[in-house]
Amino acid sequence: MKPWVERIYNGIVKENPSFVLMLGMCPTLAVTTSASNGIGMGLSTMAVLIVSNLIISLVRKIVPDDVRLPAYIVIVASLVTVVELLMEAYTPSIYSALGIYIPLIVVNCIILGRAEAYASKNPPFLSVMDGVGMGLGFTIALLLIGMVRELVGAGTLFGMQVTPEAYNPVGIFVKAPGAFLVLAFLVAIMNAVGMKTRANKVVEGCDGCCAACSQSCTDKKEEKA
Repeated sequence: MKPWVERIYNGIVKENPSFVLMLGMCPTLAVTTSASNGIGMGLSTMAVLIVSNLIISLVRKIVPDDVRLPAYIVIVASLVTVVELLMEAYTPSIYSALGIYIPLIVVNCIILGRAEAYASKNPPFLSVMDGVGMGLGFTIALLLIGMVRELVGAGTLFGMQVTPEAYNPVGIFVKAPGAFLVLAFLVAIMNAVGMKTRANKVVEGCDGCCAACSQSCTDKKEEKA
């Protein structure tokens, strides 16, 4: 697999920020009351991820190690300000719905984490592809959670009624507890189908598929000892 394809695949599946690494939980749980909100936050975060990874990769040999984190934050904050102004101008409804969570992209651990772990150590093209992969993974996760919560909790998808009139929405799914329930349900599905992720490969000899594993990780640790 080509390196740039691997970066995209890892971001969507093996290292999905929400379902595998459990990063960015604040916006993941707070803004996904609807599919529109989820995709809006996901795309805005992906835009910041891609451009910040590119810039940080370009200046990685110029910025001293002692001030690299403040420099990263300044870069990300500038990009978030641009995205916020663009959303306010062209998508005011999504801007109003997301509210304070747009400025909070500045301290989103996904963005700073990728800047420190990948963009600061790799060339621009691969850093951009890493941003694309992580951004798509985050957007897909928020979209799925938002769709489930909106469908079950309100009977709509993207604001359009899709359930019969007799359907009685389960209101808890558009509230805070519903976000935890849906996230847990989707992560459980990933584990049930045996989807191989980086989080599964924590023991030497493990094939990365806990659902199909014939021996517990504890037993493998004991054998190694």
